[in-house]
Amino acid sequence: MQPWLHHGVMSAASPGGPRRRRWLIGLGVVLLAAAIGVPVALRLTRPASMPLPLSTVATVPLPGGSSRFDYADVDPVAHRLFVAHMGDGTLLALDTKTDRVLATVPDLASVTGVIVVPELHRVFASAAGTGQVITINEDTAAVLARAPAGKFPDGLAYVPSTGQVWVSDEDGGTETVLDARTGEPVATVPLGGEAGNVRYDPQSDRVLVDVQTRDEIAVIDPHTRSVTSRAAVPGCNHDHGLLIADGRAFVACDGNDVLVTLALPAMKPLGHLDVGAGPDVLAADPQRGLLYVAAESGDVTTVDIGPAAGRVTGRAHLADNAHVVAVDHTTGRAYFPVPDIGGGRPGLLITAPIPPSGQ
Repeated sequence: MQPWLHHGVMSAASPGGPRRRRWLIGLGVVLLAAAIGVPVALRLTRPASMPLPLSTVATVPLPGGSSRFDYADVDPVAHRLFVAHMGDGTLLALDTKTDRVLATVPDLASVTGVIVVPELHRVFASAAGTGQVITINEDTAAVLARAPAGKFPDGLAYVPSTGQVWVSDEDGGTETVLDARTGEPVATVPLGGEAGNVRYDPQSDRVLVDVQTRDEIAVIDPHTRSVTSRAAVPGCNHDHGLLIADGRAFVACDGNDVLVTLALPAMKPLGHLDVGAGPDVLAADPQRGLLYVAAESGDVTTVDIGPAAGRVTGRAHLADNAHVVAVDHTTGRAYFPVPDIGGGRPGLLITAPIPPSGQ
């Protein structure tokens, strides 16, 4: 295994995107309606804050400008964290043992989604600015392939049963399927609506995709690449975030700020929880039974996934724009990249769960 190669940093790309624009537009509509006395269906009150059961263990400065971050992912075996600096158009790699930046991969315009596939030593990143998915060597940071992936490629998932990467084209309403070894596209699967996040369900060997404009989840056979069924997400407005953990699907609804829990494989609704405004990225720590919901508002919600529907254990403002989270389940540390940790400098907030009293 070779060390990461250091690359130069390119100029910043446009930090915007459909989710960011939608959340800001929605906020503007609420404020305007409130000013002129027009009733609106959006929730105007925020759920009560609860102290987060987390301690901040480090604040790490990051290179680049004070601009938007998007997804992040962890390789716990190689002790690497990968962070998409969307506004800078770069992918950052950090050593989770030392909390030091190892490398910066440039020229990834408006980079959004990122996943690492340790068994292939590959990192996949969505460059929404050019409508591509970039395949990167995890060990050397070399760019191996660039493939077209629609109008606004965003979330990604790896399907080990087929050796393929699935990419949500949010604006195009499709899934692009890539050969994970070559990085080349092999298929496109239409969803019939705006594509939210995508996840692989290993228990039933299925791909699940949020269809945001239909408030449903498309269930797809990854071998035939066909939609086999669709499941409604009751009580959800615009299902964007999606995570599979402990036999359940957790769905973040950024139109009405709730987390809906569905039992797998039947997609039976188990309940919903109030979370921060504009829920975006979800991350789970199964070993500690903890789910994180990071919101565009900078509010973070922690959820005990022991109960069937989950139970909120904390909900508070962590930092402005703290809408991204990744977790290292081997250490319990959670990573939140934010545009400003002080002085207009981007940085990484690293937290650890506080054990319940008596433990």
